[in-house]
Amino acid sequence: MSSYHDYQKQIAELQAKAEAARHAEVAEAKAKIKAIMSEYGLTVADLGGASRQAPKTPRKPVEIKYKDEATGDTWTGRGRAPKWLEGKDKNQYLIR
Repeated sequence: MSSYHDYQKQIAELQAKAEAARHAEVAEAKAKIKAIMSEYGLTVADLGGASRQAPKTPRKPVEIKYKDEATGDTWTGRGRAPKWLEGKDKNQYLIR
C-alpha cells in the first residue's frame, strides 16, 4: 500500500507530464494554424475575432426641467428631488 507522500510525489510527476503535454499540443496547434493561415493568405483580422470597439460618443447632457428663479438652483427631473424643492409644487418651477 502506498503512503500519502508517495501519492503526492506521483501527483507532482503527473502534473509535470500534463504541463509538458499541454505545451507540446499548444505548440503543434500554433504551427497548424500558421500553416493554414499562410496557405490561404489569412490574417488575424480576417478571422473576425476580438476587434477593437469604436470609441463611445459622449452623451448629451440632460436638459434642465426645473429652475428656482430666486436662487438659480436647477434640477433635471431625474433621480431624487433636491432639498430646495421639498414640500413645494414642482409645477411652479417647471421650465416652459
